[in-house]
Amino acid sequence: MALAPNTSNKRETVCIFGTGDFGRALGHKMIQSGYPVVFGSRSTQISSLIPKGAEVLSHAEAAQKAAIIIIAIQRQHYNFLIPLTEILHGKVLVDVSNNLKINEHPESNAEYLAQLVPGAKVVKAFNTVSAWALQSGTLDASRQVFVCGDDMEAKQMVMNIVRALGLTPLDQGSLLAAQEIENYPLRLFPMWKFPILLSFGLASFFFFYCLIRNVIYPYVYENKDFSFFIAISIPNRICPILALILLALVYLPGVLAAIIQLYRGTKYHRFPDWLDKWMLCRKQLGLVALAFASLHVLYTLVIPIRYFVRWRMSSQIISQVLNNKTEPLDTTNAWLSDSYVALGILGFFLFVLLGITSLPSVSNNVNWREFRFVQSKLGYLTLILCTAHTLVYGGKRFLSPSSYRWYLPNAYMLSLIIPCMVLVVKFVLIFPCLDKPLTRIRQGWERNPQYSEQSHYIINKSAV
Repeated sequence: MALAPNTSNKRETVCIFGTGDFGRALGHKMIQSGYPVVFGSRSTQISSLIPKGAEVLSHAEAAQKAAIIIIAIQRQHYNFLIPLTEILHGKVLVDVSNNLKINEHPESNAEYLAQLVPGAKVVKAFNTVSAWALQSGTLDASRQVFVCGDDMEAKQMVMNIVRALGLTPLDQGSLLAAQEIENYPLRLFPMWKFPILLSFGLASFFFFYCLIRNVIYPYVYENKDFSFFIAISIPNRICPILALILLALVYLPGVLAAIIQLYRGTKYHRFPDWLDKWMLCRKQLGLVALAFASLHVLYTLVIPIRYFVRWRMSSQIISQVLNNKTEPLDTTNAWLSDSYVALGILGFFLFVLLGITSLPSVSNNVNWREFRFVQSKLGYLTLILCTAHTLVYGGKRFLSPSSYRWYLPNAYMLSLIIPCMVLVVKFVLIFPCLDKPLTRIRQGWERNPQYSEQSHYIINKSAV
């Protein structure tokens, strides 16, 4: 049974210039939220695509019926607004357009609109929301809407509309922020660029490293063709190595930041730019590490069905039968094998738990202390388990001269360098003689307040 709208709390009329996909989707959403909507179009004929309950008038007639006008057309068509300058004087114009390239124009589309219609109050909004998101009820898309404008009252009116549509407005300040907002939808995984490039570089290095040790070396010295190792064996070596290194790189910037703060004696000083950028992409580094760990699990599960493994096992059995000799159970190796597998299972379980808690739908439902406990305490426990998993896997092989082919150590040895460094430094930092001063610094204490005041002055002066 359809419910009649509440006429006692009637909303103001909103005008939309443009009857394209986004304009129609936004108009439909506004009508659902109780807003009277009038479309301004070149053609005033009612189309079946126009949302039911909306009016379609000429641009001039539609603009006169509303105080808020949403410009849902592309920048190259803004010139038609020039003859409407008098009608649009004092109106709130909401620019929702995007460009095809980052920094395509010297000024943002919203600033260009403000230059064309100087008497209007221009607000940038809705450009980060797609027509599909509006049609699907924004359940499967981001609810955040960036809003910026020079007129506070106009900006507040637009933010009220955003809230009424079930979205979350984020005030980005004046209209100078419009260009950054317009560039935002054009960025292709901005926080993933460094993790992906780093992973690609490490994967390439370790691939050729393992290729030299496990394929080229046996072919040169033993005349054995192990080129088929490229399909499964080498990837199954590379994936855990990258997972462990990337996981260590998630926690290394935090350790470096602690050392810098202890050295400076204050938290009121910017970290180096490279460290800032590194800390911002730690989540992406961790998720890439989890992806490599998951691939390692899948590669490991198919080991028993590989032809090479089945051939080697059958050859060992036949050799024992022909020699009439049975190898006794070595409990030491059994312990090492079971411990190695157990540590891997526990490490991967916590790895998955870290990945789950990093999802916005999960992290938004936990408080800061719970999130920090999982990502910090359990994160370091995961790093310890995964490092121990690799150490037990290697055993005493690092002492064997045969492990060094062409004087190159096994790849797993290289993967232990960064994790062991992180764990050792972190262990040192939890000593009370370092942990207490670090805690005080992070709470605002300063070893040299005069130095901090000079830093504040330099930072503020450069900002001005």
